[in-house]
Amino acid sequence: MILAKTRKLLAGAAAAAVIIALGSAYAQQGPRGKTSYIFPVDMEPFPALFARLSAQKPDVTREHMAVLNERYDLSNRPATGVTMDRTKPVQEGVRVKLPAGKTWEALANMSPEQIRDQDVFPKGFYPLPHPKHQEGGFVFPRFLIDEIKRQEERDLTRFDVEYDIPDHFLPEFPPALYLNQRTDLGDVSQGQLITINNYFELFNGIIPPKQIEGLRLLVTPFPQQQYNETEDRRTEKPSRGAACFDCHSNGHTNKSTHLAPDARPQESSGCSARSARSRPSKISPNSSRPEHISTVTT
Repeated sequence: MILAKTRKLLAGAAAAAVIIALGSAYAQQGPRGKTSYIFPVDMEPFPALFARLSAQKPDVTREHMAVLNERYDLSNRPATGVTMDRTKPVQEGVRVKLPAGKTWEALANMSPEQIRDQDVFPKGFYPLPHPKHQEGGFVFPRFLIDEIKRQEERDLTRFDVEYDIPDHFLPEFPPALYLNQRTDLGDVSQGQLITINNYFELFNGIIPPKQIEGLRLLVTPFPQQQYNETEDRRTEKPSRGAACFDCHSNGHTNKSTHLAPDARPQESSGCSARSARSRPSKISPNSSRPEHISTVTT
Protein backbone atom coordinates (compact mmCIF):
# COMPACT_ATOMS: atom_id res chain seq x y z
CA MET A 1 0.00 0.00 0.00
CA ILE A 2 2.77 2.41 1.04
CA LEU A 3 4.82 1.34 -2.01
CA ALA A 4 1.92 2.07 -4.36
CA LYS A 5 1.40 5.55 -2.89
CA THR A 6 5.12 6.26 -3.15
CA ARG A 7 5.10 5.29 -6.84
CA LYS A 8 2.14 7.60 -7.50
CA LEU A 9 3.88 10.49 -5.75
CA LEU A 10 7.06 9.93 -7.76
CA ALA A 11 5.10 9.77 -11.02
CA GLY A 12 3.27 12.99 -10.13
CA ALA A 13 6.51 14.74 -9.26
CA ALA A 14 8.09 13.62 -12.55
CA ALA A 15 5.10 14.89 -14.56
CA ALA A 16 5.21 18.23 -12.76
CA ALA A 17 8.92 18.55 -13.49
CA VAL A 18 8.31 17.94 -17.22
CA ILE A 19 5.52 20.52 -17.32
CA ILE A 20 7.68 23.11 -15.55
CA ALA A 21 10.59 22.40 -17.90
CA LEU A 22 8.39 22.76 -21.00
CA GLY A 23 6.89 25.96 -19.67
CA SER A 24 10.31 27.38 -18.98
CA ALA A 25 11.54 26.44 -22.46
CA TYR A 26 8.47 28.00 -24.07
CA ALA A 27 8.95 31.20 -22.06
CA GLN A 28 12.50 31.46 -23.38
CA GLN A 29 11.47 31.18 -27.08
CA GLY A 30 10.95 34.91 -27.53
CA PRO A 31 8.18 36.74 -29.42
CA ARG A 32 5.74 35.19 -31.86
CA GLY A 33 7.29 34.27 -35.21
CA LYS A 34 6.37 35.93 -38.51
CA THR A 35 4.99 32.69 -39.99
CA SER A 36 4.54 29.01 -39.22
CA TYR A 37 6.05 28.06 -42.60
CA ILE A 38 9.59 27.95 -43.90
CA PHE A 39 9.90 29.41 -47.40
CA PRO A 40 12.96 29.26 -49.68
CA VAL A 41 12.90 33.07 -49.89
CA ASP A 42 11.43 35.81 -47.73
CA MET A 43 7.73 36.19 -48.41
CA GLU A 44 6.52 39.51 -49.78
CA PRO A 45 3.76 40.96 -47.58
CA PHE A 46 0.43 39.96 -49.08
CA PRO A 47 -0.95 43.50 -49.63
CA ALA A 48 2.19 44.38 -51.61
CA LEU A 49 2.06 41.08 -53.54
CA PHE A 50 -1.62 41.58 -54.37
CA ALA A 51 -1.05 45.14 -55.61
CA ARG A 52 2.01 44.24 -57.68
CA LEU A 53 0.61 41.15 -59.42
CA SER A 54 -2.80 42.74 -59.98
CA ALA A 55 -1.13 45.66 -61.73
CA GLN A 56 0.85 43.24 -63.94
CA LYS A 57 -2.20 41.17 -64.90
CA PRO A 58 -3.25 43.19 -68.00
CA ASP A 59 0.26 42.95 -69.46
CA VAL A 60 0.47 39.22 -68.69
CA THR A 61 -2.85 38.66 -70.48
CA ARG A 62 -1.87 40.84 -73.46
CA GLU A 63 1.46 39.07 -73.96
CA HIS A 64 -0.04 35.59 -73.76
CA MET A 65 -2.93 36.39 -76.11
CA ALA A 66 -0.37 37.72 -78.61
CA VAL A 67 1.23 34.25 -78.58
CA LEU A 68 -2.14 32.57 -79.20
CA ASN A 69 -3.10 34.95 -81.99
CA GLU A 70 0.27 34.49 -83.66
CA ARG A 71 -0.27 30.73 -83.76
CA TYR A 72 -4.00 30.28 -84.29
CA ASP A 73 -7.03 31.60 -86.08
CA LEU A 74 -9.23 32.25 -83.03
CA SER A 75 -12.27 33.49 -84.92
CA ASN A 76 -15.73 32.10 -84.14
CA ARG A 77 -16.62 29.87 -87.12
CA PRO A 78 -19.12 27.19 -86.01
CA ALA A 79 -19.55 24.08 -88.12
CA THR A 80 -22.93 23.75 -89.79
CA GLY A 81 -25.07 21.06 -88.17
CA VAL A 82 -22.34 19.86 -85.76
CA THR A 83 -23.10 20.50 -82.10
CA MET A 84 -22.36 19.17 -78.65
CA ASP A 85 -24.94 17.36 -76.52
CA ARG A 86 -26.68 20.58 -75.45
CA THR A 87 -26.43 22.21 -78.88
CA LYS A 88 -23.32 24.34 -78.42
CA PRO A 89 -21.75 24.56 -81.91
CA VAL A 90 -18.44 22.87 -82.64
CA GLN A 91 -15.86 25.03 -84.42
CA GLU A 92 -14.74 24.06 -87.91
CA GLY A 93 -11.62 24.35 -90.01
CA VAL A 94 -7.86 24.15 -89.56
CA ARG A 95 -6.88 26.92 -87.12
CA VAL A 96 -3.09 26.59 -87.07
CA LYS A 97 -1.51 29.53 -88.91
CA LEU A 98 1.21 28.83 -91.47
CA PRO A 99 4.51 30.71 -91.77
CA ALA A 100 4.42 33.57 -94.25
CA GLY A 101 4.59 32.37 -97.85
CA LYS A 102 4.05 28.69 -97.02
CA THR A 103 1.19 26.33 -97.83
CA TRP A 104 0.36 22.91 -96.45
CA GLU A 105 1.34 21.41 -99.81
CA ALA A 106 4.71 23.16 -99.73
CA LEU A 107 5.41 21.88 -96.22
CA ALA A 108 4.37 18.36 -97.24
CA ASN A 109 7.01 18.40 -99.97
CA MET A 110 9.79 19.48 -97.62
CA SER A 111 12.01 17.13 -95.64
CA PRO A 112 12.08 17.36 -91.84
CA GLU A 113 15.62 18.76 -92.10
CA GLN A 114 14.48 21.51 -94.50
CA ILE A 115 11.60 22.46 -92.22
CA ARG A 116 13.97 22.64 -89.26
CA ASP A 117 16.73 24.53 -91.07
CA GLN A 118 14.32 27.07 -92.55
CA ASP A 119 12.43 27.38 -89.24
CA VAL A 120 9.03 26.96 -90.90
CA PHE A 121 7.45 24.41 -88.58
CA PRO A 122 3.97 25.88 -87.84
CA LYS A 123 4.03 27.42 -84.37
CA GLY A 124 0.48 26.19 -83.72
CA PHE A 125 1.97 22.70 -83.26
CA TYR A 126 4.46 23.86 -80.68
CA PRO A 127 3.66 23.06 -77.05
CA LEU A 128 1.37 25.70 -75.60
CA PRO A 129 2.59 27.64 -72.54
CA HIS A 130 0.53 28.25 -69.43
CA PRO A 131 -1.10 31.73 -69.45
CA LYS A 132 1.48 32.67 -66.80
CA HIS A 133 4.09 30.00 -67.17
CA GLN A 134 6.54 31.23 -64.53
CA GLU A 135 3.74 30.97 -61.93
CA GLY A 136 1.66 28.02 -63.14
CA GLY A 137 -1.24 26.59 -61.16
CA PHE A 138 -4.96 26.26 -61.79
CA VAL A 139 -6.68 28.82 -64.02
CA PHE A 140 -10.41 28.33 -64.54
CA PRO A 141 -12.77 29.45 -67.34
CA ARG A 142 -15.00 32.37 -66.45
CA PHE A 143 -18.24 30.35 -66.72
CA LEU A 144 -16.97 27.94 -64.03
CA ILE A 145 -15.82 30.78 -61.77
CA ASP A 146 -19.21 32.50 -62.01
CA GLU A 147 -21.26 29.36 -61.28
CA ILE A 148 -19.12 28.25 -58.32
CA LYS A 149 -19.35 31.74 -56.87
CA ARG A 150 -23.13 31.73 -57.32
CA GLN A 151 -23.65 28.30 -55.72
CA GLU A 152 -20.95 28.20 -53.03
CA GLU A 153 -19.80 31.82 -52.61
CA ARG A 154 -16.30 30.49 -53.30
CA ASP A 155 -14.32 32.72 -55.65
CA LEU A 156 -11.83 31.01 -58.00
CA THR A 157 -10.75 34.28 -59.61
CA ARG A 158 -6.97 34.73 -59.66
CA PHE A 159 -5.67 38.27 -59.27
CA ASP A 160 -2.51 37.55 -61.28
CA VAL A 161 -3.72 35.85 -64.48
CA GLU A 162 -6.76 35.35 -66.73
CA TYR A 163 -7.93 32.24 -68.54
CA ASP A 164 -6.81 32.24 -72.17
CA ILE A 165 -8.84 30.02 -74.55
CA PRO A 166 -11.88 31.81 -76.12
CA ASP A 167 -15.26 30.51 -74.97
CA HIS A 168 -16.38 29.26 -78.40
CA PHE A 169 -13.58 26.65 -78.34
CA LEU A 170 -14.53 25.34 -74.90
CA PRO A 171 -16.87 22.47 -73.99
CA GLU A 172 -20.49 23.33 -73.30
CA PHE A 173 -21.25 24.12 -69.69
CA PRO A 174 -22.49 22.50 -67.60
CA PRO A 175 -22.28 19.20 -69.47
CA ALA A 176 -24.87 16.45 -69.20
CA LEU A 177 -24.07 13.38 -67.09
CA TYR A 178 -25.46 9.96 -67.99
CA LEU A 179 -25.12 6.76 -65.91
CA ASN A 180 -24.52 3.68 -68.05
CA GLN A 181 -26.38 1.48 -65.50
CA ARG A 182 -29.37 3.85 -65.43
CA THR A 183 -29.87 5.10 -68.96
CA ASP A 184 -33.57 5.42 -68.18
CA LEU A 185 -32.82 8.46 -65.99
CA GLY A 186 -31.32 10.54 -68.78
CA ASP A 187 -29.18 13.48 -67.64
CA VAL A 188 -28.85 12.93 -63.88
CA SER A 189 -27.30 16.38 -63.41
CA GLN A 190 -30.69 17.86 -64.43
CA GLY A 191 -28.90 20.65 -66.25
CA GLN A 192 -27.01 21.76 -63.14
CA LEU A 193 -23.34 21.98 -62.25
CA ILE A 194 -22.77 19.30 -59.60
CA THR A 195 -21.26 20.89 -56.47
CA ILE A 196 -21.02 20.34 -52.72
CA ASN A 197 -24.35 22.17 -52.44
CA ASN A 198 -26.46 19.88 -54.61
CA TYR A 199 -24.70 16.51 -55.06
CA PHE A 200 -26.72 14.76 -52.34
CA GLU A 201 -30.04 16.04 -53.60
CA LEU A 202 -29.20 14.98 -57.16
CA PHE A 203 -27.83 11.50 -56.40
CA ASN A 204 -29.51 10.30 -53.21
CA GLY A 205 -31.49 7.16 -54.06
CA ILE A 206 -29.70 6.72 -57.41
CA ILE A 207 -26.20 5.56 -56.42
CA PRO A 208 -25.14 3.52 -53.34
CA PRO A 209 -23.70 5.09 -50.15
CA LYS A 210 -20.08 4.29 -51.04
CA GLN A 211 -20.40 6.15 -54.33
CA ILE A 212 -22.21 9.03 -52.64
CA GLU A 213 -19.20 9.42 -50.33
CA GLY A 214 -16.82 9.23 -53.28
CA LEU A 215 -18.79 11.92 -55.06
CA ARG A 216 -18.71 14.07 -51.92
CA LEU A 217 -14.91 14.02 -52.01
CA LEU A 218 -14.92 15.01 -55.70
CA VAL A 219 -16.93 18.16 -54.97
CA THR A 220 -15.22 19.09 -51.68
CA PRO A 221 -12.66 21.91 -51.97
CA PHE A 222 -9.18 21.27 -50.58
CA PRO A 223 -6.35 23.80 -50.14
CA GLN A 224 -4.10 24.04 -53.19
CA GLN A 225 -1.09 26.07 -54.34
CA GLN A 226 -3.01 29.13 -55.53
CA TYR A 227 -6.21 28.54 -53.54
CA ASN A 228 -5.64 28.35 -49.80
CA GLU A 229 -6.04 30.33 -46.57
CA THR A 230 -2.42 31.45 -46.16
CA GLU A 231 -0.74 34.55 -47.60
CA ASP A 232 0.91 32.36 -50.22
CA ARG A 233 -2.16 32.35 -52.47
CA ARG A 234 -3.40 33.98 -55.68
CA THR A 235 -6.93 34.92 -54.62
CA GLU A 236 -7.80 38.25 -53.08
CA LYS A 237 -9.48 36.66 -50.05
CA PRO A 238 -8.46 33.46 -48.24
CA SER A 239 -9.84 30.46 -50.13
CA ARG A 240 -11.19 27.10 -49.02
CA GLY A 241 -9.39 25.60 -52.00
CA ALA A 242 -10.29 23.84 -55.23
CA ALA A 243 -12.33 20.68 -55.84
CA CYS A 244 -11.77 17.85 -58.33
CA PHE A 245 -14.99 18.79 -60.11
CA ASP A 246 -13.75 22.38 -60.48
CA CYS A 247 -11.51 21.06 -63.26
CA HIS A 248 -13.84 18.23 -64.31
CA SER A 249 -17.31 19.75 -64.37
CA ASN A 250 -19.86 16.95 -63.92
CA GLY A 251 -17.06 14.48 -64.57
CA HIS A 252 -16.13 16.03 -67.94
CA THR A 253 -13.34 18.37 -68.96
CA ASN A 254 -14.03 22.11 -68.87
CA LYS A 255 -10.57 22.95 -70.27
CA SER A 256 -9.21 24.33 -66.99
CA THR A 257 -5.46 24.96 -67.04
CA HIS A 258 -2.68 23.66 -64.84
CA LEU A 259 1.07 23.11 -65.09
CA ALA A 260 1.37 19.34 -65.26
CA PRO A 261 3.08 16.78 -67.55
CA ASP A 262 -0.15 15.90 -69.37
CA ALA A 263 -1.36 19.49 -69.59
CA ARG A 264 1.12 22.35 -69.94
CA PRO A 265 4.51 20.98 -68.86
CA GLN A 266 7.67 22.86 -67.94
CA GLU A 267 11.06 22.56 -69.60
CA SER A 268 11.52 18.94 -68.48
CA SER A 269 9.19 16.27 -69.84
CA GLY A 270 9.65 14.35 -66.61
CA CYS A 271 8.36 17.03 -64.24
CA SER A 272 5.43 16.27 -61.98
CA ALA A 273 2.42 18.35 -61.07
CA ARG A 274 3.49 21.19 -58.85
CA SER A 275 3.08 20.59 -55.14
CA ALA A 276 1.91 23.24 -52.69
CA ARG A 277 4.24 26.23 -52.36
CA SER A 278 6.51 25.19 -55.22
CA ARG A 279 7.08 27.69 -57.99
CA PRO A 280 7.78 26.72 -61.61
CA SER A 281 10.68 28.27 -63.45
CA LYS A 282 10.08 30.55 -66.42
CA ILE A 283 10.39 29.06 -69.89
CA SER A 284 9.99 30.37 -73.41
CA PRO A 285 6.59 30.28 -75.17
CA ASN A 286 7.88 27.60 -77.54
CA SER A 287 8.91 24.96 -75.03
CA SER A 288 5.94 23.57 -73.16
CA ARG A 289 3.12 21.27 -74.26
CA PRO A 290 1.57 19.94 -77.46
CA GLU A 291 -1.84 21.58 -77.41
CA HIS A 292 -4.10 22.44 -80.29
CA ILE A 293 -7.34 24.33 -80.69
CA SER A 294 -10.03 21.67 -81.08
CA THR A 295 -12.10 21.98 -84.26
CA VAL A 296 -13.89 19.89 -86.86
CA THR A 297 -12.31 19.85 -90.31
CA THR A 298 -14.87 19.91 -93.11
